[in-house]
Amino acid sequence: MTYKVLSGQIESVIDTSYSNKLTGYKVGSVKVTGFRPGSVIADYTISATSNSLDFEAANTQVSDSLRTQGLILAKDDFTLSDASSDDVCQNEELGAGKTNDERTGVCGNGMKGTITYKCESRHWKSIKDNCVLEVIDKLTSEVESLLVEEIPVFMANLSIATEQHDINITQSAATVQAIVDILSKIANLSQSVFINRPVMENFLKTVDIIVSDNANDTWSRLSKNNTSIKLLSAIEDISDRLTDEFEIYEPSIQLKRTTVKNSFTLTSRLPNSTTEILIQQVPQATIITIIIFTTLDNVLPTHGSNDSRKSDVRINGDVVVVKVNETLDNISFTFDITDQSLGNSQCVFWNFSLNTWDSTGCEVKRNNTGNITCECNHTTSFSILMSPFHIDPIHRIALDYITFIGVAISMASLIICLIIETIVWKSVRRNDTSYMRHVSIVNIAVSLLIANICFIIGAAITEQEQSPSVGRCSPAVFFMHFFYLALFFWMLMSALLLFYRTVMVLSQMSRAKMMVIAFTVGYGAPLLIAVITVASTAGPQNYISKSNACWLNWYESKALLAFVIPALTIVAINLVVLIVVLYKMLRRGVGAATQPDEKHALVVIARCVAFLTPIFGLTWGFGIGTMASHDFGIHVVFALLNSLQGFFILVFGTLLDSKVRESLPGKLLLQKLTSSRTNNTSAGTLSTSGLPFLRRRNVYNVSEANPSSALPSSDSSSGSYAVIND
Repeated sequence: MTYKVLSGQIESVIDTSYSNKLTGYKVGSVKVTGFRPGSVIADYTISATSNSLDFEAANTQVSDSLRTQGLILAKDDFTLSDASSDDVCQNEELGAGKTNDERTGVCGNGMKGTITYKCESRHWKSIKDNCVLEVIDKLTSEVESLLVEEIPVFMANLSIATEQHDINITQSAATVQAIVDILSKIANLSQSVFINRPVMENFLKTVDIIVSDNANDTWSRLSKNNTSIKLLSAIEDISDRLTDEFEIYEPSIQLKRTTVKNSFTLTSRLPNSTTEILIQQVPQATIITIIIFTTLDNVLPTHGSNDSRKSDVRINGDVVVVKVNETLDNISFTFDITDQSLGNSQCVFWNFSLNTWDSTGCEVKRNNTGNITCECNHTTSFSILMSPFHIDPIHRIALDYITFIGVAISMASLIICLIIETIVWKSVRRNDTSYMRHVSIVNIAVSLLIANICFIIGAAITEQEQSPSVGRCSPAVFFMHFFYLALFFWMLMSALLLFYRTVMVLSQMSRAKMMVIAFTVGYGAPLLIAVITVASTAGPQNYISKSNACWLNWYESKALLAFVIPALTIVAINLVVLIVVLYKMLRRGVGAATQPDEKHALVVIARCVAFLTPIFGLTWGFGIGTMASHDFGIHVVFALLNSLQGFFILVFGTLLDSKVRESLPGKLLLQKLTSSRTNNTSAGTLSTSGLPFLRRRNVYNVSEANPSSALPSSDSSSGSYAVIND
């Protein structure tokens, strides 16, 4: 009433003063729209026929009139905001404000607290709602001074209040937060007493309401507050204090507490749930408590506050809390899969120490259509995480065939490449450039061959264990990482050799020095990167992937970057080197001082780098794409490129080199047969004294024959014999 009277006084004075002093003011249009806290600030609006109003004299009269009525006004007692401006918010309760201004409003009937509003797009928008249901707010005050013996009555009152106001509660984030705080304090308070069935039943009734499907949107607003983890902790803590044997059933919760002597099996009786818990053997008779939740998966986070790794995964099944006094070596869970479109299953438990889901001690044993079986060697709160980046089973089989056939072709190509290099080794190392080129190709082939062997070993481990163990998978991952990196670093050495021989033509380096640099960079750098990766991720056991793959970890530790960054950096360097070299070649050629064999070697290196670098770059570019997309086409392209790298090395690194082809035994035999045929044709005209000379020298060279012989000019071509050695 005080403010209504004050509002009337202000409106009356303003209307009188503005009518006298403001031309264009609409008489009677003034309206006090609200009062703000602090020194009382009255907001009011007026209407006028003009935008250019001179308020100075009018406001002075208003101030004088209000002061004569006994109101105390500040010195700067007026401020003006143009309600027609695009950046002004207007509301009868909150008043006027400019963009980004904030106001505090009151809650509705039956609620206590405040709502904070912000001016955005000419509207007051709620940015923080602290309104709590009055009955819950009262219980929040009571729990602060609650005694242990008062827990049963208090929990009954809380259960009744939540049942009576379930709709309002599930729509109010602040009220749900308050109830979780209450349950947490009850759980802490109960650590000094035993909790019987009635108390636990009221506890779970309350939980069932606040985690119901109706509250999903509310929980999404609480996702940053760790409220759901606080709730899970309260459930686990109070479960430790239960006494007697009993069962409780709520719409989304099932609790069973019983004595187990040998083995134990429990199947969920909740709607749309067939979750099964199996304990094969217990050391001695003990009491076990199991609670199954069918809606807690919508409440709990998919990753912890210190863990950004599982942003792409979802809880895809029931959540099961297991409490037992004895140590269990093996407990089995069979979960229903909520969303059949997801894949890459992980059996996990919530690790309160790390504040995240953890798969340590748990592994996927069977992955059937519709359900997943997990085995764990400890007890706590369990569920399954699954990724939306899932490949259809039929597509997965097709990818497996593409990959393994491609890897077989790749390995066969690499073996052929190494055999060819061994055969032609002596004849192709005429100069330092050719020698280093073939050293690089051999080491590229060896690195990829060993990496492919490790890949097959890793695939075999993954086939046996759907969640690969660290002990078995780590060695294969280490050597894959090392040799795949070595492949790229030897490609880098090829590019640097090309740059050195083409651009730095006046610089000379011995073969021994080039070999030392090549092997130091080719194997030393990859080894250093691989060792650092292991050392930095071995502690938290985040070295290998925890999904269905034997490869570097991505979501937990980003260890995969230790391969991706060096590989793609080398691809970029090689492309820059290639551009510089091609520019130099086109501008002034390879160099007048360069020998023909060396020119040939440089051209072959340039061609090799030009073809293999984009191929390797594209391959691992698509490899990164497979981590961010489940598109089948991207996976197919990556599988094809990755599995055929060996074939590309054979073709572009060896077979397209004409010097290599000329040095192959098949080429030698063909040329010798041609030589013999030509030699036999001219045998009748060669002198007998010339034949021993040719045999003694082991060289077929027409120019060394007796010049007086009657050899016809048509048979005297030296090109057929000059390069053929026995």
